[in-house]
Amino acid sequence: MSIFSSLKEKYARYIPAVVFIVFMVSLICCGDNNYIRSCSFTHEINDLKAEIKADEDSTAIYEARVRELNTDRESLEKLAREKYGMKRENEDVYITPMP
Repeated sequence: MSIFSSLKEKYARYIPAVVFIVFMVSLICCGDNNYIRSCSFTHEINDLKAEIKADEDSTAIYEARVRELNTDRESLEKLAREKYGMKRENEDVYITPMP
């Protein structure tokens, strides 16, 4: 018994530090709510927020374009002629390549 009692007296002051270190390691590495997993979720959330912002910006651009096409007849006609090759009944269209 003297060996255990001398070891106990010698290392008794380190027990709280060891318990604290084990507790911190378990928080960082183990379990469902660990710090590493939390950081990866935060990174993923930030990436998704950036993607949502980009989608909202492109949606605003397309909504403005639709409003323009619904209100401005000239821009609608220009789009129909350039993109879809439409023409009036009594006209001929010649497409020449750009130099």
